[in-house]
Amino acid sequence: MHLCISGFLLESSEDDSLKFEHDLDSSLNDQIVQILGHKNLNAMAEGEWLLTDEQIAHLSEITGVALPTDLKLFIGVEA
Repeated sequence: MHLCISGFLLESSEDDSLKFEHDLDSSLNDQIVQILGHKNLNAMAEGEWLLTDEQIAHLSEITGVALPTDLKLFIGVEA
């Protein structure tokens, strides 16, 4: 299992299509789960979680990926 970040337009009334997707390196799973305040990866698998601006900045720093700040970003578990 790995974590994936998905991004959608801030105002999605007309366009709710996926605008950004990034699979995270599974070696970062434990660190990311801890940062997001979840118990474990299985607990995160219950759904997708909206990321705050602070979490986005922290994840960008950890992953070395410049995550977009002009989208609603969600994180979830994929098999």
